[in-house]
Amino acid sequence: MERREVLKSLATLPFVGALFYGWYKKNQIDSLLINSKKKELEFSAYNPIVDKIVTGNKTINVGIIGTGIRGTQLLRGAGFIHPSLVEEWKKNTDTNPNDHRYQDYLEQDDLNIRVTGVCDIYDVRANKAIEAGANIKRGGYDAEMAEAPVRYKTYKEMLASKNIDAVIIASPDHWHGTMIIDAAKAGKHVYCEKPMTWTVPETYEVVKAVKENNIAFQLGHQNRQNDSYYKAKEAFENGTIGKVNLIEVTTNRNSPNGAWVYDIDEDANEKNIDWKQFIGPAPEHEFSLERFFRWRCWWDYSTGLSGDLFTHGYDAMNQILDLGIPHSVVSSGGIYYFKDGRTVPDVLNTVLEYPEKELSLVYSASLASNKNRGRTIMGHDGYMEVGGELKVFADRNSTKYKEDIKNGLIDPSIPIYSYAPGQKKVDGVTSATEQYFASRGLLYSYQGEKRVSTTHLHIKDWINAIRTNTQPACNIDQGFEEAITAHMGTIAYREQRKVFWDPDKQKII
Repeated sequence: MERREVLKSLATLPFVGALFYGWYKKNQIDSLLINSKKKELEFSAYNPIVDKIVTGNKTINVGIIGTGIRGTQLLRGAGFIHPSLVEEWKKNTDTNPNDHRYQDYLEQDDLNIRVTGVCDIYDVRANKAIEAGANIKRGGYDAEMAEAPVRYKTYKEMLASKNIDAVIIASPDHWHGTMIIDAAKAGKHVYCEKPMTWTVPETYEVVKAVKENNIAFQLGHQNRQNDSYYKAKEAFENGTIGKVNLIEVTTNRNSPNGAWVYDIDEDANEKNIDWKQFIGPAPEHEFSLERFFRWRCWWDYSTGLSGDLFTHGYDAMNQILDLGIPHSVVSSGGIYYFKDGRTVPDVLNTVLEYPEKELSLVYSASLASNKNRGRTIMGHDGYMEVGGELKVFADRNSTKYKEDIKNGLIDPSIPIYSYAPGQKKVDGVTSATEQYFASRGLLYSYQGEKRVSTTHLHIKDWINAIRTNTQPACNIDQGFEEAITAHMGTIAYREQRKVFWDPDKQKII
């Protein structure tokens, strides 16, 4: 039947006709989009590291520095997990078939690495990490026990060991730059959690040390392993949304944990924490369990919202759009909700200007509101919502899609392209924190229906780079851009002024 005949026949059936017409219109639009836009919108890009074979027969000996929340997750991504968590996951799987964490862990690639060293200044965490490091998963899980890693009291003792080829750094922010420099000079390959540095001066020293010593360096922005970002990059390069003029990146949380008010371990005390080592390059302060466990709340050890959370959003946009360091940055915000003695803001607004690219990036964050917001790339012809999923919409005033919109082939309220990886796989893990990270593509990537930890893929990328003498996805050049950009945001906030980047002098002014 012709379209006009369908509409004419429906005119005499107001209620049923309206329902049928809604169904007909949606399917007509979907059908026509599939047929008329298939070549343009069927993005082929996917993360190549998912299927990449682990190269080389030589086992790489890895040491880990810092085994708190993130350090433990990195060990898991590398293939090492505490026996108690294995039993917990097994039990959960028996009672909740939608909890896939155990199966996901079993399906991780064997990276052929050993944890030969653990360094943590809190004895309880160090002992747990040693037990995890001796607990190996090799293509199945039968609690194969390896030789226990050596406990190093200081990270410099670890770096001096001939039994360490590479290190994972998951210490507080104020130690990142110092540890990277020392590790590079010792000839150890480095995986370091974001942000790359705590201060501007050490940023240049980190770059120098990494490049002069030819190590494989990976910065911990695991969202670079998410399929959605590869497809978003292809969509941008194909001109699907036209000329980009505005990017919006957001962070919204509304819980003590989300605001870095982490639980204080009841077993912790002055006797089992090396407080002097914790302080390191930071200002002197008396022993404080609150500062030790919740260090992100103070400038003395932290890089605040700009270094901790904005860097993930910035790196994602840099990956997709190749932004580089902005021309200028302004910031505002304050401590508006968490009156707990912290010095870093819980609300931050930062604007990055890229006049040479004719666009702005706006970052907005609140740690006391859970309003669902995301990452949006806006162009003249459309916009992309980018996270764990990807949705591309046409702009109703688009030039490119003007005729299709006019002729009813495109409805601006319906995505012209949608990528929802693993949508058939219901996830039974629904904590607010995990939902937050999953929505931003920071937990999992997919190949078909197979769910893979992005942290595992990011470490795999680094291990392959070590074996092939190459640089991984988030190497030192991307790290430099991330660090300088985050520092510009922090300086703008703390000094309440507009800051600029001088590309010729390579300086913040």
